[in-house]
Amino acid sequence: MLELKSDRSQRADYDQDLMLWYEQQHALLRQRRLAELDVDHLIEELDDAMGSLRKELASRLEVLIIHLLKCEYQPERKSRSWLGTIHEQRSALALLLEESPSLAPLAMQAAEKSYPRAVRGASVQTGLDRKIFPAAIPYSRDQLFDDDFVPAPSNFPAPRAP
Repeated sequence: MLELKSDRSQRADYDQDLMLWYEQQHALLRQRRLAELDVDHLIEELDDAMGSLRKELASRLEVLIIHLLKCEYQPERKSRSWLGTIHEQRSALALLLEESPSLAPLAMQAAEKSYPRAVRGASVQTGLDRKIFPAAIPYSRDQLFDDDFVPAPSNFPAPRAP
């Protein structure tokens, strides 16, 4: 563990060496030297950490939804790779929610917010027109997190060949 002396001249500059700054802030916390903490930057770092967790939730849901849409709207192309990606995202989401259970109530809101990006991604990856996909997310929270759920093929009209 890093031992800090009271001499402020030995303090790491947040903008010059972030890792050293982390180590010093950690040491100050462990030593209960709270008055010496860089509170403003600690608040900034905590805000960033919380934002990163919310972004990870949204990003993983987006990738999951893209692959669920691909399986539903191009079932003839469904592959082990697509199913593997679905499994990978669900596993990572389960771990994320296990480590940060307070994110669970935000999951459906994040899925709904990510859905338009997922539609764009599915459209790009499949070559299908965006209008083919539902306007709102067609999957429930239970379906998104159900390891056994893969949507049935859609009955949308097949696009005409050019």
